[in-house]
Amino acid sequence: MSDRKPVVAIVTGASRGAGRGIAIALGSHGCTVYVTGRSQQAGDHALPGTIYETAQAVTAAGGHGIAVRCDHADDAQVEALFAKVAAEQDGIDILVNNAAAVYDELTIPGNFWEKPLKLGDMIDVGIRSGYVASWLAAPGMVARNTGLIVFTSASGAAHYSMGPAYGAHKAGIDKMAFDMAVDFRAADSAVASVSIWMGALATDRLLAMIAAEPGKYAYLKDQIETPEFTGHVIWALYSDPKLADLSGQTLIGAELAVKYGVTDEGGRQPPSYRDTHKVVPHVPHPLIIR
Repeated sequence: MSDRKPVVAIVTGASRGAGRGIAIALGSHGCTVYVTGRSQQAGDHALPGTIYETAQAVTAAGGHGIAVRCDHADDAQVEALFAKVAAEQDGIDILVNNAAAVYDELTIPGNFWEKPLKLGDMIDVGIRSGYVASWLAAPGMVARNTGLIVFTSASGAAHYSMGPAYGAHKAGIDKMAFDMAVDFRAADSAVASVSIWMGALATDRLLAMIAAEPGKYAYLKDQIETPEFTGHVIWALYSDPKLADLSGQTLIGAELAVKYGVTDEGGRQPPSYRDTHKVVPHVPHPLIIR
């Protein structure tokens, strides 16, 4: 038996959707996963899923799931989360910044000023919340000289998709991953930060959208990824001895999967945005002003 301690991960916004799938996938690789979110019981959200259900699924997959109720709009709650992890573990190995304020009105027709102002919450719980969590995780990671910070993103960072709040969220977290990597390198640290473009995910939300408007969204069925797919990609990335070479980059999850030999459910290889949308991540200019 190995005496190696389990990898410790925090996955934010993991009651359902991408966060839930990522947490379960990391659990299948034996990780201890702290599952954060606000949903504690059925009815807390219009969609199914709670932090406790996800934590149980992580444990059932072979890891150790720990549910922590946390509103990532509240810095005090986020600080309490990290204090709890610090008290219970030797350190954080993987932080997945996935929490985002996503509302159903995001996909309704109309210009941004014709939609509810609350859609702008994605800038707070999405961009700022990812910054706060990373700010809290970074000192311990740098002290241990190991760790991976991941932002879950999508191609809307580089083309119009569902309005400026969504676009600012995705573009903002891609840029944060790049800038954080600059600082990690300046500190001569092996900690890495990346942003990963996920494909269309087979979440309850998207499946409901496809069912409601098949004429508009049916094409996604051939491109869809399971929520667990990105979690397996993150594990492969974390296990890459050359991870530092990728730090700061925005990476397309489907292309990383090909690189690492990761397949989705049923042995599928989801397509890349490069092929389906002819879109690739922006590459920041290398100029550094400190």
